This record gives sequence, C-alpha cells and structure tokens, in this order.
Amino acid sequence: MEIERKWMVTGWPEGLPEVEVYRMDQGYLCVRPTVRIRREALQGGATSHVLCFKGAPDPAGLAREEIETEIAPDLFARLERLIGKPLIVKERRSYALPGGLTLEVNDVDPGQPTHFMYAEVEYPTLAIAQSWDPAAAGLEQYLCDECTGQPGASMGEYWVQTRGE
Repeated sequence: MEIERKWMVTGWPEGLPEVEVYRMDQGYLCVRPTVRIRREALQGGATSHVLCFKGAPDPAGLAREEIETEIAPDLFARLERLIGKPLIVKERRSYALPGGLTLEVNDVDPGQPTHFMYAEVEYPTLAIAQSWDPAAAGLEQYLCDECTGQPGASMGEYWVQTRGE
C-alpha cells in the first residue's frame, strides 16, 4: 500500500540533508488503472528497470495499492517501443526528515514548456499521513501548495496531457 501526500513546489528545499539523487525516465502503458515503466538511475549507483501497477486511490487520495517489480532492461526497451512516445524525464532528490520520513522532490521534464516540480512524503500509516504537519520539519513555506487527491495532479494525468493516451 502506498500512502503519500503531494505538494507543488518551486525549486529544491534548503537546509535538509540530501540522501540520494535519481535520474528517471517513465512512461505509461495505461493510466486507468495505472501501468507504468520506469528506468531509475541512482547517482553513483545502479540502474533499475521497474514495471508498476497502481490501483485507484482512496476517497481522500492518500492511499492506493501499488505493485512494483523489477524487469530486465530488454523488456523495458520493448515496452518503451510499444508505448512509442517520449518518456517523461525526472530528477528526484530525496531528503531526510525528522521522525524517519523522507521528502522526495521531483523535477519533471526540465527544459520543456510543461516543466514543473512537486514533492511527496510517503508514510507508514494513514494516521501519520493525516496528522503530519510540514511546519514540524520547518517546511511550512516550501510545502504550502498541497495537491493530494486533487484531480489532474497525478503523473498519469500529466502523461495524458503532454503525450496523449
């Protein structure tokens, strides 16, 4: 189960310890339900190829079933050709938060007219997700534009808007 909240942001956060940086390319075979492929290259580390299935979100938009499985690079390449559209390019930087949580900030399609940035925090339980306050991490100014559960705020919707179905 994936439990997360999401915010639209501008720029990278300041004053937080950076944990890791990934370069990603992702594309969608379909968005309802979500079936996605992603190539994740850890800076200074390995590259993974992942096939992901996501169910419908709960009414609050906080939780949904997520199944991820690593696939071989040649299968990723075959699925990418099957999609036949340019993949979304992302840079994700992860930052340590108090209480063992992680802030993931994503820079989406840099250099493109549709470029934007968003941040997510994943939580171990719904109760923690509902009660977590960005001010507790000194991020009330940075995480001030929450879009959790809002229509059109998913990466799948961005795919449809920029690449078509």
